[in-house]
Amino acid sequence: MSKKYFFEKKGPFPLKEIIKIIGIKSNFNAKNEEFEINDFQSLDKAKSTDMTFLNSAKYKNLSMQTKAAACITSVNLSKFLPSSCIFVNVKNILFAVTKISKMFYPSADLDVPDVNLLNSENLTNLYKNIRFGKNVLIGKNVNLGQNTIIGSNSIIESNVSIGKNCIIGSSVVIKNALISNNVHIQDGVKVGLKGFGFIPIKNKNLRSPHIGRVILEDGVEIGSNSTIDRGSISDTIIGLNTFLDNQVHVAHNVQIGKNCMIAGQVGFAGSSILGDNVVIGGQAGISGHLKIGNNVKIGGGSGVINDITDNQQVMGYPAIPIRDFIKRRKKNGK
Repeated sequence: MSKKYFFEKKGPFPLKEIIKIIGIKSNFNAKNEEFEINDFQSLDKAKSTDMTFLNSAKYKNLSMQTKAAACITSVNLSKFLPSSCIFVNVKNILFAVTKISKMFYPSADLDVPDVNLLNSENLTNLYKNIRFGKNVLIGKNVNLGQNTIIGSNSIIESNVSIGKNCIIGSSVVIKNALISNNVHIQDGVKVGLKGFGFIPIKNKNLRSPHIGRVILEDGVEIGSNSTIDRGSISDTIIGLNTFLDNQVHVAHNVQIGKNCMIAGQVGFAGSSILGDNVVIGGQAGISGHLKIGNNVKIGGGSGVINDITDNQQVMGYPAIPIRDFIKRRKKNGK
């Protein structure tokens, strides 16, 4: 599932060219300098010819097992790398990640509208057993499963795949996405757009490329006017039979497990991972890079800023176990 075919990939590049782009001096031997890096990938997806990055000890278990040839990180974090991995020391890890991502995927930092769209009325021979509304636009190499319905004024951009028996509402935009069978996407949803990723530098913000995808597994439902951002390096994934209510925002790299229920106006910051059977009440906020366990229940309006283990029920800001939340309210006379 790690193949990135929505964006043209450049390379391979020798390591010496990469470190020149990020502006550091080489302290590698000649063999390492000439080593060709094929791609830039996450710690768990990187292969033996790829480069990766480590910016937090929270990911040390992944970094210790990475197969990457080289890793961008800091001196303090380099101890979490395998001995075979070339350590590339940088002062600003995320700045270096942005520069290298753009080197391999130069067109992934902006969402340029697809210029290869055709009206579905001209594609009836290509897409049999598909029902289209009015003014539906379809890009190149789009796969649509049998008995799928696409509502009026929707846009399915190039290389998107949609499975069987799906219902895509009106005024929906889908790009950079792989959608399985029996998925329901209601009106106004936007799937696969670039996430909110940038690096503040002097006098401007440097946009971070988003080379990942959105993956919607079987039976997923996405409520009206929700937004699902594609991944930055890895993918954004919504698991089997998970339902999102209206106006939910899922940021880049978020992974939501199976059979989850997410109420309206919930917001997920980037790279948080949710287990299975999670229930979240309306207007709750989930901070970035968190791990939410299985069978967790989060009360409406809560602000989650720490990891939550399996089978917990939490509420409030910051979110705490619900019994403690009720005791606190009683103590305060509420």
